[in-house]
Amino acid sequence: MASLNKVFLMGNLTRDPEVRHTPKGTAVGDLAMAINMTYRAQDGTEKEEVCYVDVVVWGRQAETCRDYLTKGAPVFVEGRLQLDQWEGPEGEKKSRMRVRADRVQFLSRGGAGGRGATAKGEGSRERSEGGSPKSAPSGTEPAEDDVPF
Repeated sequence: MASLNKVFLMGNLTRDPEVRHTPKGTAVGDLAMAINMTYRAQDGTEKEEVCYVDVVVWGRQAETCRDYLTKGAPVFVEGRLQLDQWEGPEGEKKSRMRVRADRVQFLSRGGAGGRGATAKGEGSRERSEGGSPKSAPSGTEPAEDDVPF
């Protein structure tokens, strides 16, 4: 049987991104997101549910998040689930599930409630992890009107 581990999230940051560096100098960023869902309960009242998710982002993309994102910023994250396991100071086993971001897209705060539109400034393009960009070189990306969907 084949396996699939893919996550797509759209929400807002609950705090400013935090970035640290590995001993070899690779940037590692921590993002905390809140994803809101509104639904109608059986009694007809509107309810809101919030899911809080921790996200880790690596490389240049982590530095870009630190430079351009702040608490409350809307983002779209594409990545995969990652289980972190470690031993606590008293020898107890600990673990947590978080999302390892492959791509973080900055969204606009305006327009249709900040949903779906990409920001139009520096840092608004998708960023890749590591050294090589995954997006097309500057000047060759299609304009928003050219996207077929």
